[in-house]
Amino acid sequence: MKIRLSPWLLLKPALRRIAAWHYRMRARLLCRLSLRAIERLAIAGSTLRGLVDARARWAGLERWETGHDVLRLPSLKRRDVLAGARLERLIDQRLHFGRQLRRAEAWPELNAIAATVAQRIAALKAQAPDRPVIVAPFHYVSQYANIYVVDELRRLLGLESIGVVSGVPRNLYGDDDAMIPAIDVMHTNSGENRNGLGLRVIRSLRRNGVVVLFADVPPYSFTRFPMETVGVRLFGRAARIHRGVFRLGAPLDAWLLPFYLRFEQGRFGAQQCDAIALANADAPQRAADCIERALIDNFARSLVTGHPSIYAFCASR
Repeated sequence: MKIRLSPWLLLKPALRRIAAWHYRMRARLLCRLSLRAIERLAIAGSTLRGLVDARARWAGLERWETGHDVLRLPSLKRRDVLAGARLERLIDQRLHFGRQLRRAEAWPELNAIAATVAQRIAALKAQAPDRPVIVAPFHYVSQYANIYVVDELRRLLGLESIGVVSGVPRNLYGDDDAMIPAIDVMHTNSGENRNGLGLRVIRSLRRNGVVVLFADVPPYSFTRFPMETVGVRLFGRAARIHRGVFRLGAPLDAWLLPFYLRFEQGRFGAQQCDAIALANADAPQRAADCIERALIDNFARSLVTGHPSIYAFCASR
């Protein structure tokens, strides 16, 4: 009996080899580009795609209108907002591929940001050694850049590992565990161990004295799962932010230490917010004030822009 193979089965190995070659070439090309060139590439790419892809064009305009019309940011540049999502992906890939191909690659600007955060943690620990600290990078510029800062912070604090609560899907561009083995990522975007997430965060906090949680998450991100929000004021209006960090941190009398990244002209920077005592009744509003200042100051580089509700989603459990 003669067996006939499908042409598709014969082509699959060749297609896999082509895809692997394309991946390697893309990685090497991005690693040759400066961050300034990557920023220009993001702007050019978003402009060209907007000309031919109506969906991309209107998604970008929606981001810009949210800042310009809803949040009343008149000086907002449309070009920068339209390029935000593409710039995030390119920076993510550049940092990830850089660690793949150049294990010892360092980013002095991100190292300096981590050093500043480490100094602030040391100052808080000097006041009260037993009070834990929840480091809260806001969603700006690039998730991989934030994680780079967190990994460098872990090294400066002398920790073998550090817990990070993240909703970013695993392994977007490769094996994350191989790239950041000392980061204990506690994911929120699946049902796996989700019911024990709070307990895992508390254990990590008690073990190391520090944990990382992105405290500016908009409530819309949690509509797939039960959630708790707390009422605050943002831009002079009633709003909601996720309650998790206050529910976890208040019983432990923890500090919340927010900051957010900046990226302009091919250079990283950061803006620090004052430390917040999570046991205080005004902690949610103080965190909301930090979120508001960050959006005013750095809206074009916000990663949560584009969520349908942002912070206006008035949800209960």
